[in-house]
Amino acid sequence: MSNLKETTFAGGCFWGVENSFMQIDGVVETTVGYMGGRFVNPTYFDVCSGITGHAEVVNIKYDEEKVDFRKLCLFFFEIHDATTLNRQGPDIGTQYRSSIFYHDDSQKEIALSVIEEISLKNKSELKIVTEIIPVADYYIAEDYHQKYILKNNLESCGG
Repeated sequence: MSNLKETTFAGGCFWGVENSFMQIDGVVETTVGYMGGRFVNPTYFDVCSGITGHAEVVNIKYDEEKVDFRKLCLFFFEIHDATTLNRQGPDIGTQYRSSIFYHDDSQKEIALSVIEEISLKNKSELKIVTEIIPVADYYIAEDYHQKYILKNNLESCGG
């Protein structure tokens, strides 16, 4: 597939974020892992301790002919609260921060324009706190985290 692109989002518990993106036509592969921290090869335990600086992320490969990056960004802002710093629902900590790790300058510009568009439309007192930062070293999470909701026949993320 020559139209295959890659992107990485962090928006809380990676189980739920991954499960949501798996439903989109054009998303061909997802994995969960850790990005944006200081440690090499962190484990889930390391990341949950808060000392590594990593976010729980979903790395996505998608077919650009079926879904574009802008649509993925808009969807991302529908499935999580981008106005809460280091928190999604009951999950609290820097590993649950809202981030878009861009893979090229085009993704950066699109992500920034989507945030501006949403901010203007909502005219809310609440500011979007999503960080738009360059892709960093990606560490795939332990196998039991991959497709967790699907493998465990759950309906949503519980932690």
